[in-house]
Amino acid sequence: MSITLRQRIDGWFLSRRPPSDRLQLMQNNVYIVPTRAGWMLAATVLVLLVASINYQLNLGYLLTFLLAGSVAAGMHICHGTLRGLALHLLPPEPQFAGAAAILRVVLDNDRRSPRWGIGVAVRQGDARQWAWCDVPALGSATIEVAFRPERRGLHPVPPLVVETRFPLGTFRVWTVWRPAAKVLVYPAPEAHPPPLPPGEPRTDTQVGANARINSQAGEFDGVRAYRRGDPLKMLAWKQVARAMAAGSDDLYSRDAQQVRQSELWLDAQHAGLPSHEARLSRLTAWVLMADRLGTDYGLRVAGRQVSPSQGEAHKRQCLEMLATC
Repeated sequence: MSITLRQRIDGWFLSRRPPSDRLQLMQNNVYIVPTRAGWMLAATVLVLLVASINYQLNLGYLLTFLLAGSVAAGMHICHGTLRGLALHLLPPEPQFAGAAAILRVVLDNDRRSPRWGIGVAVRQGDARQWAWCDVPALGSATIEVAFRPERRGLHPVPPLVVETRFPLGTFRVWTVWRPAAKVLVYPAPEAHPPPLPPGEPRTDTQVGANARINSQAGEFDGVRAYRRGDPLKMLAWKQVARAMAAGSDDLYSRDAQQVRQSELWLDAQHAGLPSHEARLSRLTAWVLMADRLGTDYGLRVAGRQVSPSQGEAHKRQCLEMLATC
């Protein structure tokens, strides 16, 4: 079958599956076909039947009908392993470009017997990485599969295939699931970015008042790279601890005066790179760097901006803008 014809058939088939993050497997969406081993077993049973009829072998009849009955029972058990199972896709976490996006699927079993040998895979191409699990009686199991998005942006989760060949491996019972969720892919951060750009002069009329309040309270608004001769009391131990936790040996000193007079803006025009994707990669690295330092920073790119702030929510907002701009 040509690739174009196969793609058309797949597109027609998937268009008939409404997207949903929850799926209940019933008679109308579970399919069964013999495996290669099943076809071989069927041929063996047929040969045994012909030989038993030809030579009038009573033990041959017994073996033939025993195998045929086992196949029929295995077909019923195999189909019942998936029928009635409930699937739920958890919201996928954002990832950076080049990294695998992890999909967590919860399988709920509402019957009083366990379900064995259930596999889940992402339906992308012919090569599939299967993840297998058993679902306990009246319980649930969580299984993880992964796919690698090609580039940054908001990507739909690809279709998933759920199948089982339990108990004999003679039949393949399967279904195709089309989730409605989407995964956000951030730009890949630059491997060796330059230092953060210098701060821009503040236009806030409250700069002076805020500076006096912070100075009287003994607080420092920002940090800078450690310079030889800085006293130990000027070290920003919180930022140093964050850097050590991230695997860096860099030291940082408090720099209240500079931060009070300026604010850090990460601007695409400051990246100094001709390619749009390369600028986004550098801005992503700067966002992660500024967040690790614990300093306030803003972001400007493609006519959009995020006001200076800090924290996990602010970092996610900046990364999301870089992913979708």
